[in-house]
Amino acid sequence: MSLIDNIITWYSAHMNYASITALMAVESSFIPFPSEVVIPPAAFVAGQPDSVLCTTGNYPVDVLLIILFGTIGAMIGAIINYGLSVWLGRLIIYKFADSKLGHMCLLSGEKLQRAEEYFREKGNVSTFIGRFIPGIRQLISIPAGLCRMHFGAFLWWTFLGAFIWNCILAAVGYVAAGQMDRIKEYSHELSVAILVLFGLVVVYFVIRKLLRSKRKA
Repeated sequence: MSLIDNIITWYSAHMNYASITALMAVESSFIPFPSEVVIPPAAFVAGQPDSVLCTTGNYPVDVLLIILFGTIGAMIGAIINYGLSVWLGRLIIYKFADSKLGHMCLLSGEKLQRAEEYFREKGNVSTFIGRFIPGIRQLISIPAGLCRMHFGAFLWWTFLGAFIWNCILAAVGYVAAGQMDRIKEYSHELSVAILVLFGLVVVYFVIRKLLRSKRKA
């Protein structure tokens, strides 16, 4: 069995809010670990009648808490990446990425360069968009730290991206548990929420473009 297989086996026997937070922190750091094996299984358990997570006693499983603790974990991992990048600097970070240990973490100078170019191209919002892109999601906090992105903006965009991503993963697991009736019951509210979110993203990009045009003028 691979290391990830062993972790998945352990997680199945120790699935609780603490392990969700810990594994999502690992997933969001430079250590390669898929969030798809953390949130959906927990949400699947939450969709079962009278279900409880391991070591949580008789308390019912709340999918919203799964999303919350998953997002907290993702924030912790992202902050670690950001802090290490600010503290160590570009030279050491790239040397680590090209070292044997870095390669064991599936890092490379080429991958970091690609993530940094993506950050410079998209700007601060890349820490939001990057949360949805495989191969970029775990690395996007590093160029944010190297470029000394404003920490408040970094926290906001990281939280927003991680929260939405975890909502998507939780929905997948929840639907798989046979909860389509509940999804249909709140389909209108979900549609409105998605439209509002999409509208906010569009407004942001329009305002951003207008401000850039004024600066150039």
